[in-house]
Amino acid sequence: MPEDFRTGFVAIVGRPNVGKSTLVNALVGRKISIVTPRPQTTRHAIMGVLTRPDSQVLFVDTPGLHTRQRNLLNRAMNRAVEGALVGAEVALFVVEAGAWKAADSFVLEHALAAKIPVILAVNKVDLVRPKSALLPYLLACEKRATFHAIVPISAANLDNLDRLLEQSTALLPAGPPLYPLDATTNRSMAFRVAEMLREKLLIALRQEVPYGLAVEILAIEEKPGVVLADAVIWADRESHKGIVVGKGGATIKEVGTAARLELEKIFGLRFHLETHVKVKTNWADSARALQQFGFDTNS
Repeated sequence: MPEDFRTGFVAIVGRPNVGKSTLVNALVGRKISIVTPRPQTTRHAIMGVLTRPDSQVLFVDTPGLHTRQRNLLNRAMNRAVEGALVGAEVALFVVEAGAWKAADSFVLEHALAAKIPVILAVNKVDLVRPKSALLPYLLACEKRATFHAIVPISAANLDNLDRLLEQSTALLPAGPPLYPLDATTNRSMAFRVAEMLREKLLIALRQEVPYGLAVEILAIEEKPGVVLADAVIWADRESHKGIVVGKGGATIKEVGTAARLELEKIFGLRFHLETHVKVKTNWADSARALQQFGFDTNS
């Protein structure tokens, strides 16, 4: 290991739906966080580990910071963001090119309060129309705070990520790797199975139904060449249970198949998923239920 090897945490923060999870996956080079077109897809802080010959960068994908904490789930998600910032050496603040909302200012305030260098990643530059609008937007961003750097990127197209990585790594302290050199995340297989099922639910279901769902893995066992998992999809109201199951079980079968196929692609193993749908009314405002689903509910 070289003497100048660098290691540290980079917290990726931003309002919902600016592309934080897509960015983490792109930087690490594999799917660590689930991604959907819906806002508020990410509920937990999820680490993606990138190890190179000269560094180990621990990118922490975080939920979108909520300006309105309507229930205990929102508070737990905000707490995950704050915890990631407290433990990080660098804050990577992601915004959507061409747009600046009150929620962006809210996140920036929290990032600056952490008293660590803040890099502004201006994402989705490929979608800016007309292209001439990008430069004025970047100049306006410069006036909002003293950023260590402002880096225009497209996480979806992998544009300018090398520069973003270079800027982030340069701010990390010298030190040995904190995770095994072949590690890609700090999350267990059970967690990733639950998240994959939730991703497919978010994609398959419409309107508000997916936001009232949680996925719990009751048991998981890895046998030679195959992983067996027993999952419960918890709905927050009885009327949603039938929607999740679908006519003749069609929807839950579609979701399970989609999750299984992608898990097999990621892990290179066969998966057998047993899925059940149950109801836990108002679980998003129950400390006990949130703890059951892996959230930190301590104030």
